[in-house]
Amino acid sequence: MRALKLPACVLGLAVLLGGCALEPVNYTSVAANDFVAANYRAADALQAQLRGKLPGGQPVIMATLVNIDALEHSSMLGRVVSEQIATRLAQGGLPVLEMKLRNSVYLKRNQGELMLTRELGEVAGTHNAQAVVVGSYAETRDTIFINVKVIQPTTNLVLAGHDYVLAKQGTIRSMLAPD
Repeated sequence: MRALKLPACVLGLAVLLGGCALEPVNYTSVAANDFVAANYRAADALQAQLRGKLPGGQPVIMATLVNIDALEHSSMLGRVVSEQIATRLAQGGLPVLEMKLRNSVYLKRNQGELMLTRELGEVAGTHNAQAVVVGSYAETRDTIFINVKVIQPTTNLVLAGHDYVLAKQGTIRSMLAPD
């Protein structure tokens, strides 16, 4: 009889402690996160501004968003925002060139496809791109300000632009940690 009491106590304790554990992340809580939706809205805004400004057929290149205070540095946040904007532009019908598959573009370790203004024309010419999407983000204590622009590489003219703000909460805060 005593042998049965010990496993029952252990099981009861495990159930009790399990109730005190942190709530697991599930699909519903992740789907409710506005991060992807905010980036998709930014891409949609760019695409709406581009109607009639770009000839079809030639690709668009997406550069990694950079930290406004250190233009040669990015973070997981900058890379993920860039990926999501590129995905949404492609979903909208723009031919987006996947630069990670190209070995002729300099990829700084843990930074992504960084492009400074002086490099735009050269990279775009090499890949016959009609436009390059660039952007930056700025951190404050509670928010992240994001700016994205579509640049015509031959003239450096801004063809479209969009600004938005993200709340600097748990997941987003963790994506800003230095690599």
